[in-house]
Amino acid sequence: MTEKRKICVVVTARPSYSRIRSVLKALKRHNQIELQLVVAASALLERYGQVIENIKQDGFEVNAQVYMVVEGENLVTSAKSTGVGLMELATVFDTLRPDIVVTIADRYETIATAIAASFMNIPLAHIQGGEVTGNIDEKVRHAITKLADYHLVATQKAAERVIRMGEDPQTVFVTGCPSIDIAASVHASPALTINPFKKYAGVGVEVDLSKGYVVVMQHPVTSEHEMARQQVTETLYAIRELELPTLWFWPNVDAGSDGTSKGIRVFRELEHPDRIYFFKNMPPDDFLRLINASSCIVGNSSVAIRECSYLGVPAVNIGSREFGRERGPNVIDVDYDRAHIEAAILKQINSSRPDGVTLYGDGHAGERIAELLADVPLKFTKRLTY
Repeated sequence: MTEKRKICVVVTARPSYSRIRSVLKALKRHNQIELQLVVAASALLERYGQVIENIKQDGFEVNAQVYMVVEGENLVTSAKSTGVGLMELATVFDTLRPDIVVTIADRYETIATAIAASFMNIPLAHIQGGEVTGNIDEKVRHAITKLADYHLVATQKAAERVIRMGEDPQTVFVTGCPSIDIAASVHASPALTINPFKKYAGVGVEVDLSKGYVVVMQHPVTSEHEMARQQVTETLYAIRELELPTLWFWPNVDAGSDGTSKGIRVFRELEHPDRIYFFKNMPPDDFLRLINASSCIVGNSSVAIRECSYLGVPAVNIGSREFGRERGPNVIDVDYDRAHIEAAILKQINSSRPDGVTLYGDGHAGERIAELLADVPLKFTKRLTY
């Protein structure tokens, strides 16, 4: 009997898990693969929703946990967290001895995974390379592309970009984005059967969702981290003026998130909003069903560009964070100005809902990626540490 190939997936944050969950399910089912799962960074932290609990509830066994987030959420602590992650992940990989390491997207914690695997001569598979955005994530993403051995990209344009960066075309595979797999399941069964206020404790006055609502998810921009509080304040006051029921999700652990969080807390103290309810986190299925049933998503999360293009959810994208990312017809772009944000939201909710598009995939990326990881030739058969 052929020995199973050990595939080690590192999940470092809330968005990383939604991007990889369908792949984890396909890897777990595959009879030629032994799934190794490492959970690290903000995915372990309660203040960011303790994503590890969602992972365990979905039936996955966690092989290792890596605490690596240095307190502070600024440029210095981001760099230090990456360094801590590099040291800790090297130890984890030496213990688990995987055949392939899988890293996801472009967060600063992600590059620690890529560097550790590369220096240990462990083949590295990168999901969501080749895309363009407007902040530090783009540098991280392209750096990981140059460290990676296998490139599992979401779109044809992303594949072309990776090849132009000098990567072997035979190592570049257009698989679609695994997060679209979740969107496809939501599209097939869109009914919102949960009461989010009872199922997921948050902060605020419960709002009536029956006549429409908006969802907001706004993260700090690393290259503009000193303006994070000012930027989120513009969105908060735009939402207040609209007087629409609103579900607001907490930001990622990025440089500037302290400013974003403080802006939200000060607004709550000063304005006592009665139409905004704040959540930390929820599992991908419920999260996407809430978004799918909304009138509009607002902020600067890639979910508005990626999953919502498939679902046809109107989106108002604010600022530079998603600049350059491929878009569907569901997106309006605005700057950090409350009047512009308010006008764009009104335009979206008063217009016909756009048709969904398959720009980022058709809902079968997880299966494709699992098959590729089971079959691709291993680049290093003799490793320095093995």
